[in-house]
Amino acid sequence: MTSNFLKAKLHMACITQAELWYDGSCAIDSDLLELAGMREFEQIDIYNVSNGERLTTYIIAAEAGSGIISMNGAAARKCQVGDRIIIATYAGLSEAEAEQHKPKLVYLNQDNTVERTTNTIAVQLAV
Repeated sequence: MTSNFLKAKLHMACITQAELWYDGSCAIDSDLLELAGMREFEQIDIYNVSNGERLTTYIIAAEAGSGIISMNGAAARKCQVGDRIIIATYAGLSEAEAEQHKPKLVYLNQDNTVERTTNTIAVQLAV
């Protein structure tokens, strides 16, 4: 039996383009893909922090070093340029694999440069 676990995320990415008539669904700077361990054509979930929309789509590669996060095709209807989003991938892991698993978490600035990377999320405290 396997369970799905967070594999990687790009946290607070900023949408730079929305192209309704472009092939593919979410173009991501190739350098960011490599850093997060994401791959072209991999399924992703996108959580739009700016408007609450959620969608599932797939990755296409954008020019390395460009900072591009482009929502394409039907996905372009779910966002606007400037929206902040979370892009997540998941992996099916066995119990043994899950014991050792650490996700790749990449936190981005408004211009899609890397703020920091980590593989843990702090325990949420009661307010």
